Amino acid sequence: MLFNHENLARRAEQQYQGERDMLAKRGGIFDRKGRALAVNLDVESVYVNPREVESPPSAAKALAKLTGTTYSAALKTVSSDKNFVWAKRKLDPAMAEDIKGRGVKGLGFLNEVKRYYPKGALASHIIGFVGIDNQPLEGLELQYDSALHGRHGKVRVKRDASGRMLSEGLDFQTGGKSLRLTIDEGLQYIVEEALEEAMDKWQASSASAIIMIPHTGEILAMGNRPTYDLNDPIGYRVSSRRNRALTDPYEPGSTFKIVAASAALEEGVVETDTEFDCRAGFIEVAGGMVVRDAHRNEEVLTFSDVIKKSSNVGTVMIGQLLGKKKYYEYARRFGFGTKTGIDLPGESPGRLRPLKKWSDTSLAALSIGYEVSATPLQLLVAYSTIANGGYRVTPHVVSEILSPEGEVLYRFTPEKPERVLSEETAEILSEILISVTNEGGTGRGASVEGNRVAGKTGTTRLIDPETGAYSTKKYVGSFVGFVPADRPRVAVIVVVREPKEKFYGGLVAAPFFRDIADKTLAYLNIPREDTFKDNMLLVRTGGFN
Repeated sequence: MLFNHENLARRAEQQYQGERDMLAKRGGIFDRKGRALAVNLDVESVYVNPREVESPPSAAKALAKLTGTTYSAALKTVSSDKNFVWAKRKLDPAMAEDIKGRGVKGLGFLNEVKRYYPKGALASHIIGFVGIDNQPLEGLELQYDSALHGRHGKVRVKRDASGRMLSEGLDFQTGGKSLRLTIDEGLQYIVEEALEEAMDKWQASSASAIIMIPHTGEILAMGNRPTYDLNDPIGYRVSSRRNRALTDPYEPGSTFKIVAASAALEEGVVETDTEFDCRAGFIEVAGGMVVRDAHRNEEVLTFSDVIKKSSNVGTVMIGQLLGKKKYYEYARRFGFGTKTGIDLPGESPGRLRPLKKWSDTSLAALSIGYEVSATPLQLLVAYSTIANGGYRVTPHVVSEILSPEGEVLYRFTPEKPERVLSEETAEILSEILISVTNEGGTGRGASVEGNRVAGKTGTTRLIDPETGAYSTKKYVGSFVGFVPADRPRVAVIVVVREPKEKFYGGLVAAPFFRDIADKTLAYLNIPREDTFKDNMLLVRTGGFN
């Protein structure tokens, strides 16, 4: 002690004093009305000081029984040569009390913070989840981790003369910032309930649906099936955790016909009454490809009727009038082949091949929604462009970032969006899309009582992985549109993948669009169009200056 005081004092301090990292409380996640979607719970974790364990086999047996671990794992824990080993993290309160009551020597407890999702599976693909150490793994928890995670702290730990560990104060810890979302919990319930019904009715492999405000890009709800419980993510398949609404592109089929239609109108190569002779029921294009209509048309169709009746033959003719270069230009304008920029991880850009890689049949195939892939979100953004008068918006799910004290630190402010179409073209196309849901249109099942609906059905074959050719049994049925059509308040898309028995979008997806749209309008207290007496109230509203 006289000749080596500093060294011995330092060794003594290391033996009776130390520090342990303690996780900061993550910021909360709340819906647009302030309802909690992700919060924190104060819980206890149990640790072992092997030096205090008198009989490792007995302690291991008790620890295995109390924590649900295997005897071999517990024995390894209590026999460690370290003086601090976690035994079980973030215990259920009842389990913590049970362990304390057994009085197993060598066990101690520290307070920790556990992430908890009060709504379980609701909006799981948006919110995401964290691991045992609050490390971000999916969704907003990952995308906004730099704001949510806070600053971790350290707890000072001392040992008494017998080696028992005693925790002291906590230093340097600050809570994370919180997120206020554009998502509405009530609308999220509506979407997920509809998806459950669609999956059950059609025994589909998966399904997705989104509600968005077309003028601002605010996502009000986004759901997928299959889904998973945020409080037990490991208990589900990885595929159940995929946000298919923005990660799974597919060939959109007839919902993609708005590209040819809007471009032809904008470029002046057609008028609404331009006629197309589709009576043969098929058309042969360069390269030997034959395109057929699902249903034979007995009369010459006008441009408007080609879209209303979803004629493949007529749409190919429209694409031919437009030409490859212009068609590609407008597909890019709508955002196909690029990410929408939504503030969620994992978004796919889909696929739109450059012109130099097009074959002789590409223009015809693209005109009817093949040889291109898009996500449900990309298609919804495209239809919102028509709904809002011609602008492409950036979808987003976070509206504000709040300090731990509730002060607004950031508020989403969209940049001035890109004009894709003239307002006149958008209005003409809206009227044509309204006819799709009227008598004689393919989307009659999407009509909402008291309101006009503008939208389009889509039916497309999937590639059979075994043959590499289009399947005769596997399809995707979809419907995308906006309502009320004359003053759009919401845009909605429903996609049902691999439905059984029936597969047309007008049958498998349109009725669920109607269900979501009808309940959404009621939830938002938007009055029916047919209750208005003053025609001036039916003027299109919204847009950008």
